[in-house]
Amino acid sequence: MVSLAAALAIPVTLSDGTAFPHRDLILFITFVAILLTLLVQGLTLPFIIKRSRLFDGIFNEAAEEETRKKMKQGLKQHVYEVLKSRYENDLNGHAGIEKILRQWEERAKAADDSWMNGKTKIIFVELLESQRQYLTELNKDPSIDEEIIRQQLYQIDLEEERLKII
Repeated sequence: MVSLAAALAIPVTLSDGTAFPHRDLILFITFVAILLTLLVQGLTLPFIIKRSRLFDGIFNEAAEEETRKKMKQGLKQHVYEVLKSRYENDLNGHAGIEKILRQWEERAKAADDSWMNGKTKIIFVELLESQRQYLTELNKDPSIDEEIIRQQLYQIDLEEERLKII
């Protein structure tokens, strides 16, 4: 950026009134040099860092993934235990709380999200896309409030983002 400021500081005309020779070329070359420096270094630096393996000890992806799985499992178990301990008296006869408890019990029992493999994700994404198309067609009906459709599309987007973390 300093080089661009220096290039812009070049006067448009000389003291005798003639145009500064090649001022436009100097500005162009400076701008291109800055742009290439930012793009080339910015785009290649992550690749070079990964390729050099300098930070392998610091960023251990396998350990990070294992920690993430343990944390998810611990959170599921924790929520199940909190529900069971705090709302144990409300469980009898309250269908909503029983359903929540069953849902979290199933999540806590599941060791991981291994049921969601590559093929299952592809099918699930196709189903979400099919839902989007249906809602788009449904949106053509003027009697349906567009805000309701927008909220449902937002839920589909959230579900698709959740799939990316699994």
